[in-house]
Order: sequence, then structure tokens, then C-alpha cells
Amino acid sequence: MALDIFLERGFEQATMEEIAIQVGMSKRTVYARYEDKATLFKAAVQRAIERYTVPREALEAVVTDDLEQTLAAIARLRIANVATPVATKLQRILSAQSYRFPELFNAAFEQGAGPTVSFLSDLFVRYSARGEVNVTEPQRAATAFLSLAVGGPARIIVSGNVLDDAEIERHIRFAVGLFLSGIGRR
Repeated sequence: MALDIFLERGFEQATMEEIAIQVGMSKRTVYARYEDKATLFKAAVQRAIERYTVPREALEAVVTDDLEQTLAAIARLRIANVATPVATKLQRILSAQSYRFPELFNAAFEQGAGPTVSFLSDLFVRYSARGEVNVTEPQRAATAFLSLAVGGPARIIVSGNVLDDAEIERHIRFAVGLFLSGIGRR
């Protein structure tokens, strides 16, 4: 509930009184739990990050024997996740408040993308061990893949522009192909 108010009104415009009314508590009770508005904001954002992280089980569910198909499916999952209204608003408020709460901005990437980075790293290690790809730094490769395949569409979506499914798919196919060319056996 508090997050909804922060997302709709922004950090500066949201008030503790408004939040207290919305959650059905007295202002005193809210202050008893949260020292100030910044503490409440951090807690609300942290819960949102946890809620909108793509879980490992969802990633495992899209794995196939074909690395190209698997990477494309993972990119689709991440883009669909970013494109949800709440995730889009969360990204916007994190960007707008990154000067005030840089630790939240960093945590959003580390925790929000962390399971996907870890999953991709493990995937690249397995494919490298079989000699199918050449990835010497799997975590760096995973981060690079997400930047390449998801970063562009995510920035467009968060900025309020619409990408149709066909354009998203073209982008994913191009990014996956380019990435696989880069990690191919040499």
C-alpha cells in the first residue's frame, strides 16, 4: 500500500499521513514502525524488488536443449517482467530517486537481476565445460547478455514508449544471435 502511494505520487509528494490513512493505521503507529518517510520508502521498495524478481523456477522452466532458444526465452521473461505496470513505475521511481537512495538503485539490480545473472552464469559454465561456447567470465557474460538483450527494450518501456511484440521479438533474436556469435567456440 505504501509503495502504491510512492509509485503514484513520487517520494516528495507522498506523505506519512496519506500512507497511514491508506493502510488503516494512525500516523503514530506508522512512525513506530518506520523512523521516517525515507525508511518506509526503502522498506516498500525492498519488498517490491523481492516481489518482482524473476524466480529461478521460472528460468528453469524455459530451459531447452538449444542455448539460443533458452536465451531468447529468458530475455522474453525479463522483458515481460519489466513491462508490468508496477515494475515500470518501480524502475521510474528508482531512477528518479537514485541520487537520494543510490543503495536502492544498486540493490534493485543486484537482487532483481541477481537470480537471472546467477542462472545464466551456471548455464554458461555448463555449455563451456562441454566445449559448446567459450565463456571465461560467466558472471560478466551473463550481465552483458542481459544488458544487450533486455536493457534496450527495458529503457524504451520504462520511458513510456510502447514496443509491440514483433519488435521485441526482433530485438531478442538479434541480441541473442549477436551474443552467441561473441561466445562461440574459437
